[in-house]
Amino acid sequence: MIQSSELILNPDGSVYHLNLKPEHIAHDIIFVGDQNRVEKITQFFDSIEFSTQKREFKTQTGIFKGKRITVMSTGIGPDNIDIVINELDALVNIDLETRQPKEKLTSLNIIRIGTSGSLHADIPVDSFVMSKFGLGLDNMLRSYLIDEVSNIEMEDAFVQHTNWDLRKGKPYVISCSEKLEKIIESDKMHKGITATAGGFYGPQGRVLRLDIQDEKLNSKMDNFKFKENRITNLEMETAAIYGLSALLGHNALSLNAIIANRANGTFSSDPYKAVDELIAYTLEKLATN
Repeated sequence: MIQSSELILNPDGSVYHLNLKPEHIAHDIIFVGDQNRVEKITQFFDSIEFSTQKREFKTQTGIFKGKRITVMSTGIGPDNIDIVINELDALVNIDLETRQPKEKLTSLNIIRIGTSGSLHADIPVDSFVMSKFGLGLDNMLRSYLIDEVSNIEMEDAFVQHTNWDLRKGKPYVISCSEKLEKIIESDKMHKGITATAGGFYGPQGRVLRLDIQDEKLNSKMDNFKFKENRITNLEMETAAIYGLSALLGHNALSLNAIIANRANGTFSSDPYKAVDELIAYTLEKLATN
């Protein structure tokens, strides 16, 4: 039995942070970072059956063209992803009354829709990027036993290429779900490696008043290539989503609307339009599969 200190439930029996019960979620789940973006997706639904919010975690479940879908805000960063995916897994794979893992496990389909900046001139603003791999610079996933799901060869190549300081922890690389990749891919999608940082400023190479450990890291990342894969964008959630999903047996895929291009210094003239187009694209793909 899982102790109450390890799996914390609210007085109504819902999981602690998400404030959800098993019946509140669908098996197809869309992640967004910003709680205000949840309704930008569910506004397209035919109906909404459930809605709740606790802290930054806002959840709505409803029907889109006959498909039951949950949309959830995760907030920012790998630490929040640790909370969200572990609690979602508990909802479907642990009996919350007996506190025992279920014999028959359920696999969720998790798709993240975000915005990002491109690192390369040939990935223009208003285009879409699919994360073939998540490259974790954050160290959160190293709390788990990940060797069976990580790409150690790519990890070692990145460490060597960047002369990575291992005092920061060893980066990890996790692949996306091949199942979801086949459902969502099209000629509209660029594919590559999405780097996941554990912070917004220093961890992403931004300098305000503090010096950073490796001021050349971003340029090293720009020209890193492993086989046919290069780093396309940098954000704060994808690798953690991929890692925990792979360990727990869920399918995960991360998509980004590119609203800035760092290589040529451009920014989308209408970033909201780019995000809306990615939302519509993703919903249609989910509804027809």
